[in-house]
Amino acid sequence: MTIRVAVSGALGKMGRTVVAAVSADPELQLVAAVDIAKNKSDTNLTVPVVPALSISRELEPALQASRPDVLIDFTSPFTVMENIEIALKNRVRPVVGTTGITAADLEKIRSWSEAYGTSAFIAPNFALGAVLMMHFAQLAARYLPEAEIIELHHDQKIDAPSGTAIKTAEMIAAARSREVRREIEELEKVEGARGGNLSGIRIHSIRLPGFVAHQEVIFGGMGQTLTIRHDSTDRTSFMPGVLLAVKEIMKREGVIYGLENILDL
Repeated sequence: MTIRVAVSGALGKMGRTVVAAVSADPELQLVAAVDIAKNKSDTNLTVPVVPALSISRELEPALQASRPDVLIDFTSPFTVMENIEIALKNRVRPVVGTTGITAADLEKIRSWSEAYGTSAFIAPNFALGAVLMMHFAQLAARYLPEAEIIELHHDQKIDAPSGTAIKTAEMIAAARSREVRREIEELEKVEGARGGNLSGIRIHSIRLPGFVAHQEVIFGGMGQTLTIRHDSTDRTSFMPGVLLAVKEIMKREGVIYGLENILDL
């Protein structure tokens, strides 16, 4: 069975990469492309494999006209929740790589998924290497509970810290053998110099041109440190995970949060 796919955020850097990946997969059919940045000169997607596909500016009419099975969303933290609700209301399964989704947002998504009887896939990071990095960090936290996270992204990324950093911190906090409390009172000479604090885990966000998506987790112990790092140097690194999620969500119910839930780890 061919899976019909719509892409939201199709004119963005990630969106164009997704469009190309979906179009190249024989099990998928790209049936709609949506982007609010469309203007009068954007009559077609500038992707050679789908030169005749018109871009829509509004999501809901595009979904109703094309009737996709899955919506892939790489848009903005400011619009992603509305997009998810529209997809679920129209019985379209959202596969979401847009970051900025909070725990409260996930509860809303679960309630919409149940109300509309449609599954959803949310992932802070679709790179298989990043998922392995988080998995290894969770294992390390059992033996080295003191850790800090440094995440580095391109300067166009709006939210901080990244969804990957937040999820990594949550996984470390759940796995570590003891709660970590610093006994030394800290003096920040510049506010925020020690980064954010999630469950005692400091997270430092860097936004600079030249980066794509990178993260390192540094563990400290008696007389030793352990660093686990992942680097996405090109947006194609996310595509195997995105395509896997599109195919898996057709078989699943409810809301799946994190690519690790469909991998044999």
